[in-house]
Amino acid sequence: MGIHAIKLPDVGEGVAEAELVEWHVAVGDLVKQDDVIAAVMTDKATVEIPSAVTGKIVWLGGEVGDKLAVGSELVRLEVAGPGNINSEAPLAPAREAAASSSPATRGGLERRPLPQANDDEDDAPAPRPPSRLTVPMPRRPQSVPSTAKPTASPSVRRRAREAGIDLRSVPGTGPAGRITHEDLDAFRQQGKARDNGRRKDTSVKEIKVIGMRRRIAERMALANARIPHITIVEEVDMTSLEGLREELNASKTRVRPKLTLLPFLVMAIVAAVGEQPGLNAHFDDEAGIITQFGGVHVGIATQTASGLMVPVVQHAEANSLWDNASEIARLAEAARNASAERSELMGSTITITSLGPLGAIATTPIINHPEVAIVGVNKMAIRPWWDGQQFVPRKMMNLSCSFDHRVVDGYEAAVFVHKLKTLLERPAMLFVEGWPNA
Repeated sequence: MGIHAIKLPDVGEGVAEAELVEWHVAVGDLVKQDDVIAAVMTDKATVEIPSAVTGKIVWLGGEVGDKLAVGSELVRLEVAGPGNINSEAPLAPAREAAASSSPATRGGLERRPLPQANDDEDDAPAPRPPSRLTVPMPRRPQSVPSTAKPTASPSVRRRAREAGIDLRSVPGTGPAGRITHEDLDAFRQQGKARDNGRRKDTSVKEIKVIGMRRRIAERMALANARIPHITIVEEVDMTSLEGLREELNASKTRVRPKLTLLPFLVMAIVAAVGEQPGLNAHFDDEAGIITQFGGVHVGIATQTASGLMVPVVQHAEANSLWDNASEIARLAEAARNASAERSELMGSTITITSLGPLGAIATTPIINHPEVAIVGVNKMAIRPWWDGQQFVPRKMMNLSCSFDHRVVDGYEAAVFVHKLKTLLERPAMLFVEGWPNA
């Protein structure tokens, strides 16, 4: 028998470290080659790491929330044959103390020192990996939830949240006790998904800020601490644009997507920054350099099960209205099902954020650092409007736009917002000169 070490691979160009966001295995588990052993996150992309060999897990290289350097050991497995490292090789100093404590648990998984070489093990048969067709593992009692963090995919966790199910009470029959969709279905059929009886809830839950939520927290803290924001709120009459949008949707073909407000807003932003290129920029405050971009790469803030992500419509200035609509729909779906590529989540030069129909009258959006402007969309509503002679019903919406006041003066910000208001209130102007492909 030998010890095989699997190291954290290079999961993206220029990435030196990655955050460990989920273990799919525990010490003592038998895994096959290509079984997923862990998931790590870089920037806003999550990558699953498969096992390169078949063997038994004997050591884990970190706990959920740890940041691991590319090339550092992720796991060690006991394998048939010589392995790829000395079985008596010491653990890294930073992990020796954690491995030698008894018991040592990290993220709910036991971390044990590597077993010493044993002459009797040479004649022992190689461990047999579990078959996916074997009888399911014995289920733990459902009346007493386990304190260990349950193992399940993001889609299973989302279903459980929506159904009000505590995954710690659900027996997992997948590899290493992983909870599957079938396990959720079986649990719900037993009628234990939710107790509607009224009673005191004295539970206290501590949630470690890791993965996407930690990235969002770090970026928001950075933006709020380093950027002096100025926010302008402007009321916009959306009646004409909404009428145009409804007509276009009623006459659209199968190959064209349904139009929302966002493709029109992207076109308006492209036109507005064409006149004020200083707002389509990044500001490196440490170097004292403003970088203006010719291409307009619009970030679309998108709410997902993992948190807020910002996929990017690249070169919106070269797109038609329908092109922008298709790309926004594609990117939003990719972000929500966690299939967006790293390149699709980077490089925005100005961002749109919208709460949709749940939005308020006004918001104060935080700039997506290192950009210098962000456009916030608020809730649309029918309001009375005085036309000079009488009050008439109009579809009104407020735009909330924030700017980096270090590089954008109040006058420049007001000119930008006024341009957006003009284009949205007179949508025909979006399709004149400069938009031959619309």
